[in-house]
Amino acid sequence: MGKTGPAEVRLGHPDAERFQAAVNRVVSLDERERVGIGMQKEKSVHAILKDYMDPDPSHQEIPVGNYIADIFDGQGITEIQTANFYAMREKLAAFLPEYPVRIVYPIPHVKYVTWIDPATGELLETNRRGVKGSFYEVFRELYRIDSFLADPNLTIHPVLLDLTEYRVRDGWSTDGKRGSHRYDRVPSGIFDEIDLKTAADYLRLVPESLPEPFTAKEFENSAGIHRKAVSFATVLRILTQVGAVERVGVTQRRAYLYRRRECRNQST
Repeated sequence: MGKTGPAEVRLGHPDAERFQAAVNRVVSLDERERVGIGMQKEKSVHAILKDYMDPDPSHQEIPVGNYIADIFDGQGITEIQTANFYAMREKLAAFLPEYPVRIVYPIPHVKYVTWIDPATGELLETNRRGVKGSFYEVFRELYRIDSFLADPNLTIHPVLLDLTEYRVRDGWSTDGKRGSHRYDRVPSGIFDEIDLKTAADYLRLVPESLPEPFTAKEFENSAGIHRKAVSFATVLRILTQVGAVERVGVTQRRAYLYRRRECRNQST
């Protein structure tokens, strides 16, 4: 596939220009430069977020104990994790007793899919996916590290990105789309980001429109997210574990009832 130029970022985000600078720096690198700075196996989302979080190359890919940290500035560690938080467990066990750790998790907000001809590398049509991503999608990964969520050194940092996903039309269906593989994802803008550390931080994800008490179904309806994208049973289990909500009973149909807890943000 030929190199594509960066798209314009969403100007509403306060750090839009800084994010655009990270996009420009990464997508402008040719393959030789990427290999030279240790990025040959690194996909664009990971590389751009690493540069956005800390553009100083002397802080990137730093040995810390027996592991390599994506970012280590001498004070804290940042890890860019695009999937499978379970793979973070050993690192977290090693890092958290010594340093504050921030896990950055990208979530597609508005996604376009551009198809690639497998024979020629030509870029074919681009389609927009209709469903917008949300911060709730991080809960699909949080249960994999639930035993670490109470650690005061851990911060979860989901980031909503507008991006284009490049897929090779090499699948098993007639049009080559089903069973196709993803080549890369290239962000075009940053929509929003949030820190989740304290119970009060997590409480921000509980819709204010909910009654007290409320059920998982009422939570789902207020959030406006389809259950195929997010399991609200998982969301509420994690919110209960971190102390943002508490279970207070069951309905006659045996659905659990929840209510918000009074939380004081103790972030420093």
